[in-house]
Amino acid sequence: MESLPHVLAEPHPSRLFVIDDEPSIRAAIRRFLTRRGWEVEEAEDGLEAMEVLVHSAPGYYDVVMCDLRMPNCSGVELHRALLDSRPDLVQRLVFSTGDVASSDASTFLAGSGRPVIEKPFELARLEEMIDHIRSEAPTVEAV
Repeated sequence: MESLPHVLAEPHPSRLFVIDDEPSIRAAIRRFLTRRGWEVEEAEDGLEAMEVLVHSAPGYYDVVMCDLRMPNCSGVELHRALLDSRPDLVQRLVFSTGDVASSDASTFLAGSGRPVIEKPFELARLEEMIDHIRSEAPTVEAV
């Protein structure tokens, strides 16, 4: 009987899904991280993001970065929807906001247990945060 050669699956590149209604922020993050070997996908609001995220394979995205305040569907609403439909992605969420001082935002963020990066942020700080989330999230093989 002939034995089959072992085929090692190549690890997938790190993937970030960024959700922000500001095109300049999405573009800056995409440029910065693609230079560092990340694949970056993006959406301009929570509705567009949900269409992609609910159909993504478990483990496909290493980190999901989401602005709190956006038109159509906020980061708060997206978080709620992911808790119901894709709780595996909630552990991969990091929020961004320029409004961390508001009582609504601070109450939500404290209750969510997810990290937040305050706008404006340095891209090096973002890289540290997403590397930490990627290393802490449970490992799931992407399909």
